[in-house]
Amino acid sequence: MFTLRFDMRAPSIGAPPTELYAAACEMSAWAETRGCVAVVLCEHHCADDGYLPSPLLMGAAIAARTEQLMLNLTILLPFYDVARLAEDICVLDHISAGRATYVFGIGYRAEEFGHFGLSMSDRGRIADEKLGVLRRLLAGEEVEHGGRRMKVTPRPRTPEGLMLNWGGSSLAAARRAGRNGLGLLANGGVPGMQEAYEKACRDNGFEPGFVLIPERDVVANLFVAEDVDAAWEEIGKYLLHDAMTYSEWNPDNQVSANMSTARTVDDLRRTSASHVILSVEEARQRLAGGEMFNLSPLCGGMPPDIAWRYLKRFAELE
Repeated sequence: MFTLRFDMRAPSIGAPPTELYAAACEMSAWAETRGCVAVVLCEHHCADDGYLPSPLLMGAAIAARTEQLMLNLTILLPFYDVARLAEDICVLDHISAGRATYVFGIGYRAEEFGHFGLSMSDRGRIADEKLGVLRRLLAGEEVEHGGRRMKVTPRPRTPEGLMLNWGGSSLAAARRAGRNGLGLLANGGVPGMQEAYEKACRDNGFEPGFVLIPERDVVANLFVAEDVDAAWEEIGKYLLHDAMTYSEWNPDNQVSANMSTARTVDDLRRTSASHVILSVEEARQRLAGGEMFNLSPLCGGMPPDIAWRYLKRFAELE
């Protein structure tokens, strides 16, 4: 089994955005017939390389091309009008027939808060406030808040409620997930995170839900090649762009997965646990051992014709 992840970076070294967006939809439709269980869509704003700013719109496009594939969307909650977000979530629930799940976060880039006219120091308060209103709206309540009267239609398709999680890589994130009765789908971990989550759940009348706290060395961008040396020569620059950009955005981050301090392709190959190219033999061994593979086929704006070769090479392992 495997997942696909798309962040739609389109740096100058890679393919144009139009080609990348078309390829992501095609790859999703193709992959669901070959063991792919979910597509992960991330969110950032005003990035120089065009990082995906609209996971809900992208999720709708992929949902319309697929039938069974789960969609996992990252939503940076402070940046949304909560009534409009609830409406979009409900519509996507119908388009996808209940296949969309969510991971909320508070954001961490000052440029993004400036983009939306918000103070980064208020992000926790804003997130808590909006999350409470959002959940009431999704439950069908008419909500009066901040001088507004809000009621969302249509109601969600999913009668038992949508799967909502909180992200992050801190004790504060774990506690926020717990006190709101959400799952915890972290992007890294610190000591005591699961315990803090479970305590916050029970202190607020909830049973702990789904928890995933990845190790820092989890493979987030995996490729398979017949000739590993040739593959690094061909696609290393795209992987390096991805790794360096995340590192520049997170200069002091020592806990999140998908981080590397590499500044050259050789350094990335030698030191990175997150950006990995495996030989066919090693990939088969790890797949046979039950490892879930996380693929990012368009990593760093990789041209689709190149990306398809590596994706199909992976699919041939079984």
